[in-house]
Amino acid sequence: MHDRAPPEVKYGVTPPEIMASMSGLDFVRAIFDGSLPAPPIMQTIEPFDSSAEPGLVVIHSIPRFRHYNPIGSVHGGYAATLLDSVMGLAIHTMLPSGSGYTTLEFKISFIKEMTDDTGPVRSEGRILSVGRRAATAEARITDAKGRLLAHATTTCLVFEIPNGTAKGTSGADTG
Repeated sequence: MHDRAPPEVKYGVTPPEIMASMSGLDFVRAIFDGSLPAPPIMQTIEPFDSSAEPGLVVIHSIPRFRHYNPIGSVHGGYAATLLDSVMGLAIHTMLPSGSGYTTLEFKISFIKEMTDDTGPVRSEGRILSVGRRAATAEARITDAKGRLLAHATTTCLVFEIPNGTAKGTSGADTG
């Protein structure tokens, strides 16, 4: 066991020209290792122990009371954010430099509720197909005992990131 606190996560948006200069796998890994800023949406999730391999992304997180909906369980948006993120990032790991993606649609099935007693959850996204214009992926959230909590599928649009992209462009969805 070590006594050091984990490094402080920096949140922000990577400029498109930097994203375009990197392979998708290098880009995702740079977010996970802190070389690039984490997407601001992840401030609500607080992921830890994230990893990326070609076609596979895993994010661990812990649902907390602050994620609750009015009926006393974790809001479905928590699972949706995790599932959309790992599916999109899994697709991104397969893209060459100069390419981006954005989610066209996704479908989620909620299997078992999450509460602040659920403990750490594992969100795993895997590619199904990656083409020049479209890509598909699937994802699962499981608890520490391996029980399925939610699963999803997605279709994403794959596109070329224009050179000199200006701020505010509807660029790639980065998790």
